[in-house]
Order: sequence, then structure tokens, then C-alpha cells
Amino acid sequence: MAALAGADAATVSTHVLDTAAGRPAAGVPVALAARTGSGPWREVGSAVTDADGRCVRLPPLPADATHARLQFETEPHLTREPAGGAAFFPEVTAVLSVTPGEHHHLPLLLSPFGYSVYRGS
Repeated sequence: MAALAGADAATVSTHVLDTAAGRPAAGVPVALAARTGSGPWREVGSAVTDADGRCVRLPPLPADATHARLQFETEPHLTREPAGGAAFFPEVTAVLSVTPGEHHHLPLLLSPFGYSVYRGS
């Protein structure tokens, strides 16, 4: 059984910036999952980016988590007007190693034909 989140639990936050439009990407659904070692992924929570492109209310990870996975549903954002068109990357998945008790901020820089993620502060 997974350990419950507590004081030693890692936390994750993210924000999405639309580099082609030069502004935050609001309304992007984000799912957070965690696993221990090479075990199965467990859904932890989900959120939608706010007007500033941020997801700050994701729940803490289980205390025994060693990895976190953020899945971004980018297609709805990339196919909105005025840019419109098909989404070359309809979703983006980022997996990271986590350290108990640390906060992990993972920004996503998004454009129609590319993306980048990095550990932010």
C-alpha cells in the first residue's frame, strides 16, 4: 500500500507558456501521476491552467513516490482560434525523478511544432 502524503512528501507545480503567441496558455488540462521505483503509475490529481498558465493546486505526491508524471492535453489549446489548425503534439508527457520533501516546478514552453520542459524554481 502506498504511503500517504505528509511532511516529507514531494510537491509538483507547473505552468504552460505559449511561445508562439507570447503569452500564458490558459485552459490546458494537466494530470499528475506518481509511482514508486518501476511500479505502476497512480493518478494523484488533475487541474487546468489558469489565466496565467499556472497549475498551482496539484496535490502532494504520496510520501513513497520516486517519480512524477505530468500529462498536458495540449490539443485544445493549439487548435483554438486565431492560430487554429491541427496540433502536431496533441499531448505532452513529462516524467521526472522526485526527492522527498522538495518542491518540483516544471514549466512547459509550447509552440505548434515543438515544446520544452525544464526544472524551474
